[in-house]
Amino acid sequence: MKPDSIILDIDGTLWNSTPVVADAWNLAVAENSSLPVRFTAYDLTQLFGRPLNAIADLVFPSLEEKERYALIDACCKQEHAFLSASTQELLYPGVADTIRKLSKSCPLFIVSNCQSGYIELFLEKTGLSDCITDFECPGGTGLGKGPNIRLVMERNHLHAPVYVGDIEGDRMASAEAGIPFCHAAYGFGSVEKPDYVIREFSELLTLFSC
Repeated sequence: MKPDSIILDIDGTLWNSTPVVADAWNLAVAENSSLPVRFTAYDLTQLFGRPLNAIADLVFPSLEEKERYALIDACCKQEHAFLSASTQELLYPGVADTIRKLSKSCPLFIVSNCQSGYIELFLEKTGLSDCITDFECPGGTGLGKGPNIRLVMERNHLHAPVYVGDIEGDRMASAEAGIPFCHAAYGFGSVEKPDYVIREFSELLTLFSC
């Protein structure tokens, strides 16, 4: 079925913010704990895409649950500050131009496993707010990626969207939502049996014409 819309992941699909976020998280951990935990950009590529509480469980296992989640919150607050101030080019090649071109004929949406405010920050930093019809995240709903995809579909009356992401968890969320999955193979992870594959973001222009 021809897609009527495209739903996009952010991290590993639209941009790679891990160098900036690693610095932010390291500062937050140092200021808010005595843990000897330090992150590299590569470490974060292996963590991003999971719900934040799941990340906290993985990286701060020695802390009590309440402390783990408070520390990941502190990391996210520092992350927002660092990303807001950053002048680095974080978008993957061709993303901004491709999104602007796609949005003229195809409704675009974002669903990401991120904290509240992250998608808004992404849109503000990149100047792409006018191109995105709607977005959702667990920080806004408390739901996982699959249910959030369904929520965006339902409130925007989408019948045949495709989800574009970069890790196996994205493919699984697409399957949970009952829609096809396109693997951004340049991103953070490998995927088993995607419905479509792109090796550059601009390939969406020829792969899908809504």
